[in-house]
Amino acid sequence: MKHEVATPLNRAHKAWTLLALDLLLIVISYLAASLLLSGTERWGFVPAAAPTDLLVLLVTGALATVLLDLHKIDLAIYQMQGFANSALVAVGMANIAALASPMLAQTGTPIHVFVVTGLIFLILSVSARLLLRHRRQRRNNAGQPCAPVIIYGAGQTGQQLVAALASDDSVRPVAFADDNPRLQGQIIAGLGVYAPTDIPQLVQHHHAERIILAMPSASAAVQSRIIRGLSPLGCNIHALPSFANFNGRRTGKGAGQKSVDLNALLGRDRLEEDLPGVSETYHSRSILVTGAGGSIGSEICRQLMAFNPERVVLMDHSELLLFEIDRELRHLGTEIDIQPVLGSVCERDLVTGVMAKYKVDTVLHAAAYKHVPLVEYNALEGMRNNVLGTKVVADAAREAGVERFILVSTDKAVRPSSIMGASKRFAELLIQDLATRSTTTRFAMVRFGNVLGSSGSVIPLFQEQIARGGPITLTHNDITRYFMTIPEAVQLVLLAGTFARGGDVFVLDMGKPVPIRDVARKMIQGAGLSVRDESNPEGDIEIEITGLRPGEKMHEELLIGSDMLTTPHKRILRAQENHLSEIEMANALNALGQAIETRNPKLMNETLSKWIERADQAKPVIVNE
Repeated sequence: MKHEVATPLNRAHKAWTLLALDLLLIVISYLAASLLLSGTERWGFVPAAAPTDLLVLLVTGALATVLLDLHKIDLAIYQMQGFANSALVAVGMANIAALASPMLAQTGTPIHVFVVTGLIFLILSVSARLLLRHRRQRRNNAGQPCAPVIIYGAGQTGQQLVAALASDDSVRPVAFADDNPRLQGQIIAGLGVYAPTDIPQLVQHHHAERIILAMPSASAAVQSRIIRGLSPLGCNIHALPSFANFNGRRTGKGAGQKSVDLNALLGRDRLEEDLPGVSETYHSRSILVTGAGGSIGSEICRQLMAFNPERVVLMDHSELLLFEIDRELRHLGTEIDIQPVLGSVCERDLVTGVMAKYKVDTVLHAAAYKHVPLVEYNALEGMRNNVLGTKVVADAAREAGVERFILVSTDKAVRPSSIMGASKRFAELLIQDLATRSTTTRFAMVRFGNVLGSSGSVIPLFQEQIARGGPITLTHNDITRYFMTIPEAVQLVLLAGTFARGGDVFVLDMGKPVPIRDVARKMIQGAGLSVRDESNPEGDIEIEITGLRPGEKMHEELLIGSDMLTTPHKRILRAQENHLSEIEMANALNALGQAIETRNPKLMNETLSKWIERADQAKPVIVNE
């Protein structure tokens, strides 16, 4: 016996079926209203005027349904407009029947029977369509993947997005996330509204692979911060553009810029999210983060919160940056003790007091002056902060018996050609020396390349230049750099705390260096624009060569030597590098300290030339000292 395959109804058949369903519901609603309101002792079960009443109700109901096209509305998009049309049908049917029925029948039916009939019909009609829509969605989704989606932003845009996705069988909105406390805990458009801190649990519970930012009015900086915070979850993150992009209000170059795919700019796969042992290392610990308001320091603080430390001490000399990261972390609503400390790492008494007061277990030292040209023009202060400040914090950590001290370094420390790079190499040598003499504290350092999206990096600069219509300024046509994302950099820092044995230099396998000109071209093309050059004189954005800045290298390096060791993570390597002896380090520090205190740039330069292996092609330029 053969089984016949059921074929779906065409659009016309569906419309007539819904119209017939509405007519049946009108009859049921009238009988239910009569039974509820009339009382069996007066009329019996069926009113005397029932034939006339039903005739009027059915005719008016059918006409209203057809005029409003209620029977033609696709169940997949049956939302507020469909509800409103159903209400109009119910109200119109009840009013007309209440007026016409007494004229056609000898026995008049009380008006309230028609009112209740309309109310019951509205409930039954809407419920029936919602049930049919739910049944259709289940049938369409059977055996097909339906991607859960979390929507960040429960405002008007987010609600409109939920309504739009109702007709898409391939995705399913599962929850709202919103940073407005007044919306959290509510049900909007059928979805619960959660705090942003609940997103990791929502992703895990619903197996969500996509997060959509439905907040087009938020600034690019705010959206960028949110995206950076969500990136460790491994989800695809999309930002809805402003409605102004579609209605023509935005014009000019850069008006339709697309978000930058940082992974495409890296030229390699990103660092895996699964970092063994990190949680146990920082769980229930008291952790000091210096430079906590900076690009790296603030991201360290955000990722640490996921490991539930006992305390996070935030130290920064910038009041504004410290205020912002402190407010952001407190807004998470966790029970982790957050302590902001305003001050410089060069203040020995302050640092020593912080170590003792908060019983610090781990120090993540990210405080540094890092902008190459600026430090080049302020060389002595760069050395004071980056070298002597590191010594102050490291000595205090050693004296306090801190378990781990991790220095955040840079590839510019390898055979440096700039004052900033030389200062970071000096700091590395200082930490390596302390590691050889420490019996309690594990000293280690992390070295990585340029961080995409950090303050002063090429990505925000190029985005700003593209938004202005160009040109993009490039210091040299062939200049290259190693790149990594902020989450990658922070994961590397946190890993160092897990793997550290003492004196280690950890380096990320960052693939091949990336030509900066390629980054500029990809960003121009990603914005929907074209490069203006000799081959394309009608292009949108020109790339202008300005010349190397003081202390800037053509190509950066990650290793001083060639010896590399593996670690428990395949993408993290441990460098084997020589360092100064205790006596040599003491002499170098003494000379550097004297140069700083006497404001003597010549002595500083002589000290660096003697103790720091420099690049052959360039020497630091000392200006305004």
